[in-house]
Amino acid sequence: KLQRENLQMAERALRVIAVAYKDLEYMPSKIDSDNIENNLNFVGLIGMIDPPREGVKEAVRTCRRAGIKTVMITGDHIATAKAIAKELNILGAQDKAITGQELDKIPQNKLEKEIANYSVFARVTPEHKVRIVKAWQSTGAVVAMTGDGVNDVLALKASDCSIAMANGSDATKSVAQLILLDSNFASMPKVVAEGRRTINNIQRSASLFLVKTIYSTILALMFLFMGSAYPFVPIQLSLISTVTIGIPSFILALEPNKERIKGEFLKNVIARALPTGLTVALNIFVISILY
Repeated sequence: KLQRENLQMAERALRVIAVAYKDLEYMPSKIDSDNIENNLNFVGLIGMIDPPREGVKEAVRTCRRAGIKTVMITGDHIATAKAIAKELNILGAQDKAITGQELDKIPQNKLEKEIANYSVFARVTPEHKVRIVKAWQSTGAVVAMTGDGVNDVLALKASDCSIAMANGSDATKSVAQLILLDSNFASMPKVVAEGRRTINNIQRSASLFLVKTIYSTILALMFLFMGSAYPFVPIQLSLISTVTIGIPSFILALEPNKERIKGEFLKNVIARALPTGLTVALNIFVISILY
């Protein structure tokens, strides 16, 4: 009956504590930690709720729309974890939950193949957290880990992006790459959006600069072997750079951009700049021949 009541309370997202006391006649003169739980008189179960912070549910929804999978890793009972995960829309109909004890029975190579099926990990140890992070990394995913306790340090160090809470332990903050000053997970979508804006705009600005480098290099080689004078004088190049690179790159750096980052930085920049640079060089070459 007690186990059933415990499970029912846990399924309502309650953290359950059993309360008991020991009669004085059973109290030893010297405390023995191995036997301290013997000869106890059970009093009852206490259910406590720690409701999610305001905005967390919306933050999880925003992350999902942005293509980010949110995974819950907790030391709570699996029933409690599943109830909270369902409330936050972390645990979907096709997602699974697993405990650390069950995780120990799965070989790492098998876990790497099945890790995408799990969204909730309960009753885990610091070693389990590291296994989970490495399993996700093996799939090619970029893993961000958030935490506030000493037991999160190993997983934070193993992750690609470590995020700590400002009210967390000093050890956690010392290994983290990013610290949320408001200690609120709801700030994560803003962090992701700002990171995407910065990287995407740098790629676009870098492509502009590379366009000039490409066509300038090609024109220099072409007119060197043609024996003709270079078609531009320095003052013209300054004007061209200002109008085609300086002003546009300044505007691009400030433009909102929340597109998902894809591919590698250098390949993306070259793929955008090369066709434009070749086109500019070809046009200038044709015009120089005609006139």
